[in-house]
Parts: sequence; C-alpha cells; structure tokens
Amino acid sequence: MSDPLFSKKNLKLLSDPLNDSNPITVQVLGICSALAVTAQLKPSLVMAVSVMAVMGFANVIISLLRNTIPNRIRIIVQLVIIASLVILVDQVLKAYVYDVSKQLSVFVGLIITNCIIMGRLEAFALGNRPWPSFLDGIGNAAGYGVILIIVGFARELFGSGSVFGFQIIPDSWYIANGGFYENNGMMILPPMALITVGIIIWVQRSRNRKLIED
Repeated sequence: MSDPLFSKKNLKLLSDPLNDSNPITVQVLGICSALAVTAQLKPSLVMAVSVMAVMGFANVIISLLRNTIPNRIRIIVQLVIIASLVILVDQVLKAYVYDVSKQLSVFVGLIITNCIIMGRLEAFALGNRPWPSFLDGIGNAAGYGVILIIVGFARELFGSGSVFGFQIIPDSWYIANGGFYENNGMMILPPMALITVGIIIWVQRSRNRKLIED
C-alpha cells in the first residue's frame, strides 16, 4: 500500500531542505547564482520560482522515465529535459516579466548547469516514484529559493535602501538630508552576497547542533 500523498515521510521531503539539508547552507551547492542575482529582491524571487518550476517538473519527468532510460546516457537525457524546461521558463519570463528577464540575463540559462538540480535527479528522482520526486524537487528548490530571497532582501535594503524597488528607508534618515544613515554600496557587490550567505550559515549552525562537524 502506498503512502498518503502528504504522509510524514513525504512532508520531510519538503521540510528538510529548508533546514537540516538546505542545498546552499548545508550542502554548499548553487552558490554562484546566490552571488550573481541577489543584488535586488525581485530577480532573486523570480530566479527562486524559476528553479522551483524546473526542479519540480524535471524530477517528475525523470521519475516517470527512470525505468526506460539506459544508464549510459542518463546524464544526457537529464540535461535535455532540464534544458527544455529552462527554455520554456525563459520564454515565460520574457513574455511576462521582461525587465527581470533582462536583469537575470544568462543566469536563467545557467539553471541548466545548476548542480542542485542534477544532484536531485541523480540522488532521488532516478530511484523514486513521481509524487515523492516532485516533493523532493519542490522542497530543495524552496530551500535554495529561501536563501536567495533572504540575501536579496538584505542586499537591496542595506545597499539601496529599498525593497522591490520601493524606497523603505526615509529620505530624512540620510546624511545628505541632515540624518544619520548612508546606503552601504558594498552590499550590492558580489562579495557581500558570499559574506551574507556565510552569516546565514553561521547562524543556522549555531542554532542547530546537528550541523556542527566533529
């Protein structure tokens, strides 16, 4: 008898990547896009949703084909499926959020080589049924996306004083207007994304003793 759709085991596939098995902060995967697209919150959110769509559907497709794919060409098949989904996502972005699509530029295409997606296809989708594979893909993409959103929020807020392009820090706070605050221009530079991710890793590991290596 199969597990219920939202059994405890299946729900762990969604929850674990948000904490104990986060692909960025625990497995240290997908760092490049965390550096490249998180200067603002909007492209970070769009990238997170894009990866979620690609991972969810790629996991399902590979799971459905898992017993028919010859082992010697499985990587090629996976890349073809991921590339096809990325092309669809890219066209949707260009149709509906063209400004963000221009900001993301080549990084949407680089979803094809995102090691998180290939890793989940190899480690999970090739050996499990479609529904658990879908949950695994969505869970890991959500874990990846949460970090992008946190980093994008922090970098845009402290680097530009805005969130989603809307001014958050009042003009009266700025030194030029007699206040006490000035935007930190370093926050919009790629190294600060790495430092922000490092801070998140430190906070996460200090709160979760299971993640501390012996």
